[in-house]
Amino acid sequence: MNKSVLVLYYSRGGHTARISRAIAEHIVKQGSQCDMMHINEAKAEGVDWSKYDVVALGSCVLYGSYHKSVFDFATEYETELTAKPASFFSVNVVARNPEKRVPDNNKYLQKFIELSPWKPLDVKVIAGKVDYPAWRWYDRLMIQFIMKITNGPTDPTSVIDYTDWDDVNVYAEHLIKLAK
Repeated sequence: MNKSVLVLYYSRGGHTARISRAIAEHIVKQGSQCDMMHINEAKAEGVDWSKYDVVALGSCVLYGSYHKSVFDFATEYETELTAKPASFFSVNVVARNPEKRVPDNNKYLQKFIELSPWKPLDVKVIAGKVDYPAWRWYDRLMIQFIMKITNGPTDPTSVIDYTDWDDVNVYAEHLIKLAK
């Protein structure tokens, strides 16, 4: 049976948008229907929640947390997110280490669950991307500092995509299976 999936996301530099697009495209390739919206678009234009069998909400992490608008969205739409199968995916660079892709070992994902009024029953951690040349100078300096502490890349010319794109496809298939 054809399922309908909504992928909502917050992206700052574009990588979480790219991951969301890959999820949506793979869902469509599997024969299901999928719409994708930035959370700001969803808030501005509204969402017909009844159209969807399952919802995924994803966000990137910057400076150890999610943008305030992600928490605001989860607060405002907690009822809708809880009413049907839903998943939260966290995109962060600490997940470059395989053990940090395990939800219980990812402090950023755990922080979302702790601080959000919506308590997703299904969660996913996806490794993000280091893109120093694309970042503003102060973001680059702060992230270099964090990377130095965590033994990550600090070369200001580094562009490293840690995302496991095959695993993103597996997650897309998982979302279809979540639908009732």
